[in-house]
Amino acid sequence: MPNVGKSTLFKALTRQKVEIANYPFATIDPNIGIVEVPDERLFKLASLSKSKKIIPAVVEFMDIAGLVKGAAEGEGLGNKFLSHIKEADTITEVVRVFDDPEIIHVADKPDPVSDIEVVEYELALKDLETVLKRLDGAKSELKSNKKGAADEVAILEKIKTDLEKGGLTPGTIKDLGENELADKICRNLGLLTTKPIIYVFNASEEQIGNNWEPDEKLKTKINNSSFVSISAKIESELADLGDGEKKEYLNALRIKEGGLEQLIKTGYKTLGLMTFFTTGEDETRAWTIPIGSLAPRAGRAIHSDFEEKFIRAEIINYEKLVQAGSLLKARELGWLRTEGRDYEVKDGDVIEFKI
Repeated sequence: MPNVGKSTLFKALTRQKVEIANYPFATIDPNIGIVEVPDERLFKLASLSKSKKIIPAVVEFMDIAGLVKGAAEGEGLGNKFLSHIKEADTITEVVRVFDDPEIIHVADKPDPVSDIEVVEYELALKDLETVLKRLDGAKSELKSNKKGAADEVAILEKIKTDLEKGGLTPGTIKDLGENELADKICRNLGLLTTKPIIYVFNASEEQIGNNWEPDEKLKTKINNSSFVSISAKIESELADLGDGEKKEYLNALRIKEGGLEQLIKTGYKTLGLMTFFTTGEDETRAWTIPIGSLAPRAGRAIHSDFEEKFIRAEIINYEKLVQAGSLLKARELGWLRTEGRDYEVKDGDVIEFKI
């Protein structure tokens, strides 16, 4: 919703200049920021290989205008900005849980459960708008006897019914089961209510210091979805500090890690992602792939040829490589393994592909 700390958090996490104001709808145009994924393993590998370049994995964040009740009917800035996040892998919903009479709330007072319900309802209405538009096209194709149109119409009608009943919940499509066509339709339409949601509870410094946790009512509302508790104010202050100062500040607040690290780790877990590495004198680089990927699929992260023309891969896990001290020593010790197409890549693997 407006004035919950979205842009403050975005600015702190991405170190981008954005407009922040104590009034609703300060964000008009979407803010986009690309953030490097913090990973100490990358720098240790680069040191071992004496790499000229270090290229971390990245996450792209997009900050869009807040939603208010009635957005689908044009209240506030409407819901047109939701079209900007149809391609997103996950939605991060910032929910204000701190009280501050100096910071305006569009509903007079923060109510996390109510605020989440407003956003859920507006996401569902946006999806209904998308589905109805596609349903008209599919019905026209059905009249023209286009192959597959009848199945698509049937699935769209089910999705429409669920949306009208409020039956769609984040990350699930009710009653459609493991239907591949349904999954494909939802992906192609970019339906927002089928995307996983990470809730970011924007808390006060005091709440964070006291290890704030959502109460039972709020936990029930988010229904086992991923969440992190962050203070946008603390993150703003951390953004201006060097690494040493940052550690001291976090220690003073009894916080183990900053909000960016928490959010990225939660994002990787929510989306089922992991990291593998390539390393050499030219560069050491981190690559992001789905957990459970076989070696050729991992190669695709680098280039499609690495999947299509895959022969084998030489692999050693990061920890074993660090223990050996170099790839040459690891080879001498027999710790480098040759793996084929059926090898399931593990988080932290260092890979050299043969194509």
